[in-house]
Amino acid sequence: MKLQVTQENLNLALNSVGRVANSRNTLPILSNVLIQTKNNRLSLSATNLDIAIVHFIGAKINSEGSITVPARLMQDFVGNLPSGVIELDLDNTKLKVTTDQYHSVINGIVADDFPVMPSITEGRTWKIEAGVFKKGLQQVVIAASGDETRQVLTGVYMHTKDGKLYIAATDSYRLAEKDLGKNDEEVSILVPANAIQDLLRVIGDYEGDVVITHDGQQILFQMGDIELTARLVEGNYPDYQKLIPSEFTSSVDLKRADLLNVTKVSSLFARESAGSVTIELNEKEGTLSIRSVASQLGENTAIAKGKVVGSGSITLNSRYLLDALSAISGEDIFFGFNGKLEPTILKNPKEQTYRHIIMPLKS
Repeated sequence: MKLQVTQENLNLALNSVGRVANSRNTLPILSNVLIQTKNNRLSLSATNLDIAIVHFIGAKINSEGSITVPARLMQDFVGNLPSGVIELDLDNTKLKVTTDQYHSVINGIVADDFPVMPSITEGRTWKIEAGVFKKGLQQVVIAASGDETRQVLTGVYMHTKDGKLYIAATDSYRLAEKDLGKNDEEVSILVPANAIQDLLRVIGDYEGDVVITHDGQQILFQMGDIELTARLVEGNYPDYQKLIPSEFTSSVDLKRADLLNVTKVSSLFARESAGSVTIELNEKEGTLSIRSVASQLGENTAIAKGKVVGSGSITLNSRYLLDALSAISGEDIFFGFNGKLEPTILKNPKEQTYRHIIMPLKS
């Protein structure tokens, strides 16, 4: 293998794939990145056996070949090189990296030992505009669980209903759902949340369509020159839509910024009580008040004005509330609940495609 590639392109590809390579894995080769020529292009790949990322870049290829080299070293080294052309020349398992100023040799491992994710031969394929998909995933993935003992809840559930594509995630304390619009394919898959985080990272500012192919075991996301493959989570997702209330005995419409500000201030006093804050609606006065108590520090009550229907109170985790408010777009917010022990819902009243549900705390 002998080729020339720009530092900018090589650095971009290494940053895309490098984070997947895991130096703590029991297989040493999994801490390497696979560099190979393919169809007169250069591809860089990394995998941890659950997720694999491939990034294709343009290069002037003089001779074909492949090698794996330590991902961390290669990424840091190329990232510190000046802009310009880099020459890669493979001699057995030694990769010579040459620029005008630098002459380096990186010891590699033959590519034959590098594990390859199986290709999806028979699966469903559909596509979605990258910007819409990225925003929806960002709004939903925050609610996925990090508890590996409840494997099903560590995924983002993608499914179709009545010709529409929905994505949802829950950790059983909160739930986020996004309607991504029309989709003609029948979809019901569970994608690991950590794969979604990597996907969001590599989508970046890509403006085309994301092409998605999946079968019963794997899913492939294609975005221009980047491909990400992930193993799906096994298991049946809970029928979460039954849990989402449609009518409320107590609700308020107010400015999102107002609720965000009073919640931020109250959360400072809620640290001792695991983030617990009590929200009270007063229909007569048209106010939402949020109260937090820190036995050692003091207490705080903050008030925001809004259009209130029905009085009542509920106790929530302020961090979950802040996450929800940060995920919802638009200037206005609807906040509704049915008593102290029922789930509360937050959404933009003018944009009904995103809903965030938070379970109350026992007060």
